[in-house]
Formats: sequence, C-alpha cells, structure tokens
Amino acid sequence: MTRISVTVDGVDYSDEVEPRTLLVHYLREQLGKTGTVVGCDTSNCGACTVHLDGRSVKSCNVLAVQADGHDVTTIEGLAKDGELHPMQQAFHDCHALQCGYCTPGMIMQAIDVLNDTPDPSEEQIRVGLEGNLCRCTGYHNIVKAVQQAAGAGATTGSSAGTTSGSTLGGEPV
Repeated sequence: MTRISVTVDGVDYSDEVEPRTLLVHYLREQLGKTGTVVGCDTSNCGACTVHLDGRSVKSCNVLAVQADGHDVTTIEGLAKDGELHPMQQAFHDCHALQCGYCTPGMIMQAIDVLNDTPDPSEEQIRVGLEGNLCRCTGYHNIVKAVQQAAGAGATTGSSAGTTSGSTLGGEPV
C-alpha cells in the first residue's frame, strides 16, 4: 500500500492505495465520487474524464499514485452553492445528452476545450471533443452546448473553492 495525499473537488484527502489502483477506481470506490463513470477502462471512450491540475485526463489511464500531491476536479466539483457550472447549464439547456452516460466526461473535456480556445469554431469543438464518445447523439446538441457555454464565459472547471482540512480513510475530518 502507498499513502497518497490528493485534493479532490476542493477537499484534501490522505489515503492508502494499492499502487496499481486507477484514479477512476479510487475516486469511485474510496471517495464515493460516482459521477465519474467507468466506460471502457481502456482510455478509449472518455466517460471517466476529470481535471488533474486543471487539465482533462482520462482517469482510467492515470494511477491514483500519480495524482499524489495534485488537484483533481470531478463533475461533482463543478457546481457551486447549488448553481450549475455554466457548461453543465448549457448541456441542460441544449439537451446535449440522451442516456447521459458520457455526459460527465464530455462536460469535463468541453471545459478543457474552452480553456484552450475560449471562442472556438464548430470544427475546433469537434476536434477538441475527439476521444470522448457518445453513442446516442450525433454530437450536434453537444456542440451547441459548448458554443453556448463559450458565450457565457465557461472557461474553467477547476476553480472550485478549496476546503482545507485533513481526511482519513477517504472521509473528511
């Protein structure tokens, strides 16, 4: 077992993990962050996308020990004070989901697209979302949602307020 210290959605955690534990499994199984979903477990679908130090990563392709000392933002860390993040709101407003399974990862990747290109063209959005798969839609409403969010200035998903404090066993104390 290896001890890691990681900030997830603004809360500091210190936990023992097996060195082979994937970040997605640590988030879901030890921290209860089930909004980050497991799609393929092979980094092909993007459903597990989170932000690591403000950049999108497929959490099934990152070991939990690699997140040691870093900041992770999940889909659950985007909303503040009961208000949806502008990207979440845009996905809702534009009906940019059907079954919803890909939505958490798609939103996290879309925020990263806007971090790189605050006013992207449709083509830049589509290229930026490559690697995040949706089997239900033709991506049209997803692209519309990203365009709407860009107009609302939704440029970062890793700005969740930090709650300092220690944790033990995945539980804040």
